Amino acid sequence: MWDFEHGTAGADFDISYTLPSACAAELNAGRADIGIIPAAAYAEIPDLVILPGVAIAARRPVRSILLVSKVPVEKIRTVALDTSSMTSVALTKVLFERWLGGGRIFTPMAPDLDEMLREHDAGLVIGDTALKIDRLEYLTLDLAEEWIRFTGKPFVFAFWAIRRAALENSSADLAAIFQGSRDHGLQPESLAWIARTWAPKLGLSESEIRSYLTENIHYQLDPGCLEGLQLFYRYAAECGAFPASPPLQFVEVAKFATT
Repeated sequence: MWDFEHGTAGADFDISYTLPSACAAELNAGRADIGIIPAAAYAEIPDLVILPGVAIAARRPVRSILLVSKVPVEKIRTVALDTSSMTSVALTKVLFERWLGGGRIFTPMAPDLDEMLREHDAGLVIGDTALKIDRLEYLTLDLAEEWIRFTGKPFVFAFWAIRRAALENSSADLAAIFQGSRDHGLQPESLAWIARTWAPKLGLSESEIRSYLTENIHYQLDPGCLEGLQLFYRYAAECGAFPASPPLQFVEVAKFATT
Protein backbone atom coordinates (compact mmCIF):
# COMPACT_ATOMS: atom_id res chain seq x y z
CA MET A 1 0.00 0.00 0.00
CA TRP A 2 3.04 2.30 0.04
CA ASP A 3 2.21 4.44 -2.98
CA PHE A 4 -1.43 4.69 -1.92
CA GLU A 5 -0.49 6.04 1.51
CA HIS A 6 2.72 7.94 0.74
CA GLY A 7 2.64 8.61 -3.01
CA THR A 8 0.22 9.90 -5.61
CA ALA A 9 -1.64 6.64 -6.32
CA GLY A 10 -4.09 7.16 -3.46
CA ALA A 11 -5.64 10.17 -5.13
CA ASP A 12 -7.17 7.94 -7.81
CA PHE A 13 -8.76 5.41 -5.43
CA ASP A 14 -11.29 5.44 -2.62
CA ILE A 15 -9.47 3.27 -0.05
CA SER A 16 -10.87 1.43 2.97
CA TYR A 17 -9.33 -1.10 5.34
CA THR A 18 -10.80 -4.27 6.82
CA LEU A 19 -10.03 -7.95 7.47
CA PRO A 20 -9.00 -10.11 4.48
CA SER A 21 -12.21 -12.13 4.66
CA ALA A 22 -14.23 -8.91 4.73
CA CYS A 23 -12.36 -7.62 1.65
CA ALA A 24 -13.64 -10.67 -0.19
CA ALA A 25 -17.18 -10.03 1.04
CA GLU A 26 -17.05 -6.43 -0.18
CA LEU A 27 -15.97 -7.57 -3.64
CA ASN A 28 -18.64 -10.24 -3.74
CA ALA A 29 -21.32 -7.71 -2.82
CA GLY A 30 -20.09 -5.24 -5.44
CA ARG A 31 -19.27 -2.61 -2.80
CA ALA A 32 -15.59 -2.70 -3.78
CA ASP A 33 -13.95 -2.97 -7.19
CA ILE A 34 -10.46 -4.11 -6.14
CA GLY A 35 -9.39 -5.93 -3.00
CA ILE A 36 -6.55 -7.94 -1.57
CA ILE A 37 -8.40 -11.17 -0.93
CA PRO A 38 -7.63 -14.52 0.70
CA ALA A 39 -6.61 -16.98 -2.00
CA ALA A 40 -9.58 -19.18 -1.01
CA ALA A 41 -12.04 -16.41 -1.91
CA TYR A 42 -11.17 -16.72 -5.60
CA ALA A 43 -12.96 -20.07 -5.65
CA GLU A 44 -16.16 -18.59 -4.24
CA ILE A 45 -16.56 -15.18 -5.92
CA PRO A 46 -17.47 -15.17 -9.62
CA ASP A 47 -15.94 -12.96 -12.31
CA LEU A 48 -12.73 -11.93 -10.56
CA VAL A 49 -9.52 -11.15 -12.43
CA ILE A 50 -6.14 -11.32 -10.68
CA LEU A 51 -3.65 -8.45 -10.82
CA PRO A 52 -0.44 -10.20 -11.92
CA GLY A 53 2.81 -10.38 -10.04
CA VAL A 54 1.79 -9.27 -6.53
CA ALA A 55 0.99 -11.57 -3.61
CA ILE A 56 1.21 -12.20 0.10
CA ALA A 57 3.01 -15.53 0.04
CA ALA A 58 5.61 -17.58 1.90
CA ARG A 59 8.58 -19.62 0.75
CA ARG A 60 9.66 -20.37 4.33
CA PRO A 61 8.01 -20.21 7.79
CA VAL A 62 5.57 -17.29 7.82
CA ARG A 63 5.35 -16.80 11.64
CA SER A 64 1.92 -15.15 11.49
CA ILE A 65 -0.23 -18.23 10.71
CA LEU A 66 0.07 -20.69 13.59
CA LEU A 67 -1.73 -23.71 14.92
CA VAL A 68 -1.27 -23.55 18.69
CA SER A 69 -1.93 -26.77 20.60
CA LYS A 70 -2.11 -28.14 24.16
CA VAL A 71 -1.33 -31.67 22.96
CA PRO A 72 0.86 -33.35 20.34
CA VAL A 73 -0.52 -33.05 16.81
CA GLU A 74 -1.55 -36.69 16.60
CA LYS A 75 -3.72 -36.26 19.70
CA ILE A 76 -5.56 -33.16 18.46
CA ARG A 77 -9.27 -33.83 18.07
CA THR A 78 -10.87 -30.36 18.30
CA VAL A 79 -9.60 -27.18 16.63
CA ALA A 80 -10.84 -23.62 17.12
CA LEU A 81 -10.50 -21.52 13.96
CA ASP A 82 -9.95 -17.78 13.70
CA THR A 83 -12.00 -17.12 10.57
CA SER A 84 -10.39 -13.74 9.75
CA SER A 85 -8.65 -15.47 6.84
CA MET A 86 -10.57 -18.00 4.75
CA THR A 87 -7.31 -19.30 3.28
CA SER A 88 -5.70 -20.11 6.63
CA VAL A 89 -8.83 -21.99 7.68
CA ALA A 90 -8.80 -23.99 4.45
CA LEU A 91 -5.06 -24.66 4.75
CA THR A 92 -5.59 -26.02 8.27
CA LYS A 93 -8.21 -28.44 6.96
CA VAL A 94 -6.04 -29.50 4.01
CA LEU A 95 -3.02 -30.19 6.23
CA PHE A 96 -5.07 -32.36 8.58
CA GLU A 97 -6.93 -34.20 5.84
CA ARG A 98 -3.90 -35.02 3.70
CA TRP A 99 -1.01 -35.35 6.14
CA LEU A 100 -1.79 -34.82 9.83
CA GLY A 101 -4.80 -37.14 10.11
CA GLY A 102 -8.47 -36.54 9.34
CA GLY A 103 -11.54 -36.69 11.52
CA ARG A 104 -10.89 -33.48 13.46
CA ILE A 105 -13.72 -31.22 14.63
CA PHE A 106 -13.34 -27.58 13.52
CA THR A 107 -15.20 -24.75 15.25
CA PRO A 108 -15.14 -21.03 14.31
CA MET A 109 -14.18 -18.79 17.25
CA ALA A 110 -13.03 -15.27 18.02
CA PRO A 111 -9.20 -15.05 18.09
CA ASP A 112 -8.82 -15.28 21.88
CA LEU A 113 -6.18 -17.95 22.41
CA ASP A 114 -6.96 -18.57 26.08
CA GLU A 115 -10.63 -19.10 25.28
CA MET A 116 -9.79 -21.24 22.25
CA LEU A 117 -7.57 -23.57 24.27
CA ARG A 118 -9.97 -23.66 27.18
CA GLU A 119 -12.54 -25.34 24.96
CA HIS A 120 -10.42 -27.08 22.30
CA ASP A 121 -7.20 -29.03 21.87
CA ALA A 122 -5.76 -26.48 19.45
CA GLY A 123 -6.47 -23.08 17.92
CA LEU A 124 -5.63 -21.39 14.63
CA VAL A 125 -4.35 -17.84 15.21
CA ILE A 126 -3.22 -15.37 12.57
CA GLY A 127 -1.66 -11.95 12.21
CA ASP A 128 -0.48 -9.88 15.17
CA THR A 129 -1.82 -12.44 17.65
CA ALA A 130 0.33 -15.17 16.13
CA LEU A 131 3.44 -12.97 15.99
CA LYS A 132 3.20 -12.44 19.75
CA ILE A 133 2.83 -16.12 20.68
CA ASP A 134 5.53 -17.46 23.00
CA ARG A 135 6.49 -20.52 21.00
CA LEU A 136 8.40 -21.96 23.95
CA GLU A 137 5.21 -22.00 26.01
CA TYR A 138 2.98 -23.78 23.48
CA LEU A 139 3.22 -26.50 20.89
CA THR A 140 2.98 -24.67 17.56
CA LEU A 141 2.87 -25.50 13.88
CA ASP A 142 3.70 -22.82 11.33
CA LEU A 143 1.20 -23.66 8.61
CA ALA A 144 3.28 -22.26 5.74
CA GLU A 145 6.26 -24.27 6.95
CA GLU A 146 4.15 -27.43 7.07
CA TRP A 147 2.77 -26.86 3.56
CA ILE A 148 6.26 -26.31 2.16
CA ARG A 149 7.57 -29.39 4.00
CA PHE A 150 4.90 -31.63 2.52
CA THR A 151 4.66 -30.19 -1.00
CA GLY A 152 7.94 -28.43 -1.74
CA LYS A 153 5.90 -25.48 -3.05
CA PRO A 154 5.49 -21.90 -1.79
CA PHE A 155 2.15 -21.00 -0.27
CA VAL A 156 0.04 -18.04 -1.44
CA PHE A 157 -2.18 -16.51 1.22
CA ALA A 158 -3.61 -13.53 -0.67
CA PHE A 159 -3.47 -11.49 -3.87
CA TRP A 160 -5.11 -8.48 -5.48
CA ALA A 161 -8.25 -9.12 -7.52
CA ILE A 162 -10.62 -6.87 -9.44
CA ARG A 163 -14.21 -7.44 -10.47
CA ARG A 164 -14.37 -8.04 -14.21
CA ALA A 165 -17.04 -5.36 -14.66
CA ALA A 166 -14.80 -2.79 -12.98
CA LEU A 167 -11.82 -3.85 -15.09
CA GLU A 168 -13.78 -3.34 -18.29
CA ASN A 169 -14.57 0.22 -17.22
CA SER A 170 -10.98 1.07 -16.26
CA SER A 171 -8.28 2.57 -18.42
CA ALA A 172 -5.65 2.70 -15.67
CA ASP A 173 -2.43 0.68 -15.84
CA LEU A 174 -3.45 -1.25 -12.73
CA ALA A 175 -0.73 -3.90 -12.84
CA ALA A 176 2.01 -1.27 -12.96
CA ILE A 177 0.37 0.79 -10.19
CA PHE A 178 0.10 -2.10 -7.73
CA GLN A 179 3.46 -3.65 -8.60
CA GLY A 180 5.12 -0.26 -8.29
CA SER A 181 3.57 0.31 -4.88
CA ARG A 182 4.86 -3.09 -3.75
CA ASP A 183 8.37 -2.31 -4.98
CA HIS A 184 8.48 1.12 -3.33
CA GLY A 185 7.24 -0.33 -0.05
CA LEU A 186 10.09 -2.85 -0.05
CA GLN A 187 12.81 -0.22 -0.34
CA PRO A 188 15.02 -0.11 2.77
CA GLU A 189 13.93 3.37 3.80
CA SER A 190 10.26 2.38 3.47
CA LEU A 191 10.74 -0.75 5.54
CA ALA A 192 12.57 1.26 8.20
CA TRP A 193 9.65 3.71 8.37
CA ILE A 194 7.10 0.89 8.64
CA ALA A 195 9.05 -0.86 11.41
CA ARG A 196 9.58 2.37 13.33
CA THR A 197 5.90 3.37 13.04
CA TRP A 198 4.31 0.02 13.81
CA ALA A 199 6.61 -1.30 16.54
CA PRO A 200 4.90 0.65 19.36
CA LYS A 201 1.44 -0.06 17.93
CA LEU A 202 1.98 -3.81 17.83
CA GLY A 203 4.14 -4.24 20.91
CA LEU A 204 6.94 -5.72 18.80
CA SER A 205 10.49 -4.55 18.27
CA GLU A 206 11.55 -2.79 15.07
CA SER A 207 13.88 -5.68 14.27
CA GLU A 208 11.05 -8.21 14.68
CA ILE A 209 8.86 -6.30 12.24
CA ARG A 210 11.66 -5.75 9.76
CA SER A 211 12.65 -9.43 9.78
CA TYR A 212 9.02 -10.48 9.35
CA LEU A 213 8.53 -8.20 6.35
CA THR A 214 11.82 -9.12 4.67
CA GLU A 215 12.38 -12.77 5.64
CA ASN A 216 8.95 -14.32 6.14
CA ILE A 217 6.70 -12.68 3.54
CA HIS A 218 7.23 -13.15 -0.21
CA TYR A 219 5.51 -10.51 -2.34
CA GLN A 220 5.82 -11.96 -5.84
CA LEU A 221 3.11 -13.99 -7.58
CA ASP A 222 5.81 -15.83 -9.51
CA PRO A 223 5.70 -19.22 -11.30
CA GLY A 224 6.56 -21.18 -8.16
CA CYS A 225 3.80 -19.46 -6.21
CA LEU A 226 1.32 -20.11 -9.00
CA GLU A 227 2.19 -23.82 -8.90
CA GLY A 228 1.66 -23.85 -5.14
CA LEU A 229 -1.60 -21.94 -5.47
CA GLN A 230 -3.06 -24.33 -8.03
CA LEU A 231 -2.01 -27.33 -5.93
CA PHE A 232 -3.71 -25.79 -2.89
CA TYR A 233 -6.91 -25.27 -4.89
CA ARG A 234 -6.86 -28.90 -5.97
CA TYR A 235 -6.30 -30.27 -2.47
CA ALA A 236 -8.87 -27.93 -0.92
CA ALA A 237 -11.53 -29.00 -3.40
CA GLU A 238 -10.70 -32.67 -2.85
CA CYS A 239 -11.19 -32.41 0.90
CA GLY A 240 -14.22 -30.10 0.66
CA ALA A 241 -12.58 -27.05 2.25
CA PHE A 242 -14.11 -24.90 -0.51
CA PRO A 243 -15.50 -25.39 -4.05
CA ALA A 244 -13.35 -26.17 -7.05
CA SER A 245 -11.57 -23.04 -8.22
CA PRO A 246 -12.13 -21.64 -11.70
CA PRO A 247 -9.08 -21.27 -13.97
CA LEU A 248 -6.80 -18.41 -12.94
CA GLN A 249 -7.64 -15.28 -14.95
CA PHE A 250 -5.22 -12.36 -15.00
CA VAL A 251 -5.36 -8.77 -16.12
CA GLU A 252 -4.06 -8.97 -19.66
CA VAL A 253 -0.39 -8.11 -19.99
CA ALA A 254 -1.13 -6.59 -23.40
CA LYS A 255 -3.47 -4.09 -21.76
CA PHE A 256 -1.64 -3.45 -18.48
CA ALA A 257 2.11 -3.87 -18.78
CA THR A 258 3.91 -5.61 -15.92
CA THR A 259 7.18 -4.44 -14.41
